[in-house]
Amino acid sequence: MKFFDSFSVGRKLFFILSLGVLGACTQEASVSTISTEPFINAQWIDLSYSFDSTTLYWPNNPDGFQHRVDAEGVTDLGYYYSSYTILTPEHGGTHLDAPIHFYEKGETVDELPLSKLTGEAVVIDVSALALENRDYLIDSVAVLNWEAEHGMIPEQSMVLFRTGYGKFYPDREAYFGTAKMGAEAIPELHFPGIQPETAAWLAKSRNVKAVGLDTPSLDYGQSKDFAAHQALMENQIPGFENVANLDLLPAMGIYVIALPMKIKGGSGGPLRIIAMIQE
Repeated sequence: MKFFDSFSVGRKLFFILSLGVLGACTQEASVSTISTEPFINAQWIDLSYSFDSTTLYWPNNPDGFQHRVDAEGVTDLGYYYSSYTILTPEHGGTHLDAPIHFYEKGETVDELPLSKLTGEAVVIDVSALALENRDYLIDSVAVLNWEAEHGMIPEQSMVLFRTGYGKFYPDREAYFGTAKMGAEAIPELHFPGIQPETAAWLAKSRNVKAVGLDTPSLDYGQSKDFAAHQALMENQIPGFENVANLDLLPAMGIYVIALPMKIKGGSGGPLRIIAMIQE
């Protein structure tokens, strides 16, 4: 795989979008002036699970995803028409945690700047350890080992941790560690997460812009205080949970676009997250 050339992916995107704006504002400009060369060999990977009846939510959440048919079929005038109502909690399936989720002064979903939801990303694979221990906590050693091979995480990058648990989704028992539902399931949750000290270190020492992983929570299943959430969100860092297809991404050379439903005042929301890699 060829790494990106002297322009970062983000700069390429900004450059091309800027040309598009200038073209729209200048009579002499035409579509032909916009270069799409950086994207010719690019590959887009969908990191989102579909929302449907199998979507996984926290075990004690009283509601799941609902897709209600309001209209579907051929009308009296002879044309086909369909319309549906969707009902979903903010947190479930592939979704975003806004800082307000665990920090009183945190940004809400609609307040998050696009700069925090788009950018270059790295993937840190901890699956070898995580699949051996359902209560594995991602520590700074795992990050430093990654940096020893790939170099220091660039500031304002997104960090995506691959635990390997994505292969279990949407099997509730395999993914959460229990098939139980309701409050009785909470003590039996077993899946990996981020050590709180590591979360704080990523925020302070690596100045990351967002953190995501392929498990139900930034914190591990046995967490009682969700301290990793707190450490990130008090630094206004959003989280991505239940991220799909991390096994399809390289360690570096990734540009991520993670756009949630823009819910005013929301603590989170369904997320469509995609990654671009350069072949």
